[in-house]
Amino acid sequence: MSIERIGSNDRMSKIVKHNGTVYLCGQTASDPEWDTAEQTQRCLDKIDALLAEAGSERNKLLSITIYVRDMKDFAAMNAVYDAWVADCEKPARACVEARMARPDVLVEFTVIAAQ
Repeated sequence: MSIERIGSNDRMSKIVKHNGTVYLCGQTASDPEWDTAEQTQRCLDKIDALLAEAGSERNKLLSITIYVRDMKDFAAMNAVYDAWVADCEKPARACVEARMARPDVLVEFTVIAAQ
């Protein structure tokens, strides 16, 4: 079984494909001007693009883990996320509050999908 790594650098790969499964690295979109809803939308847009690059799509999501800097932003993130998954099969999901690598990162998403 081969492992294909796309967009690799010294630390990580943006996409890893193995045995018909696609793994995406954590997706963030930070700008001090963006609120949680804007960061969420930009992350989800990046996920769509990476899934397409990997030969997958939103309807093939298996699992998504969402990290929120502060659970006070849970509803704002969910409003955008719910619209994003409204017309597709729902993945398994976990959402946790987490300390982020930088203070301007409000949300981060990790994704596993079928190819």
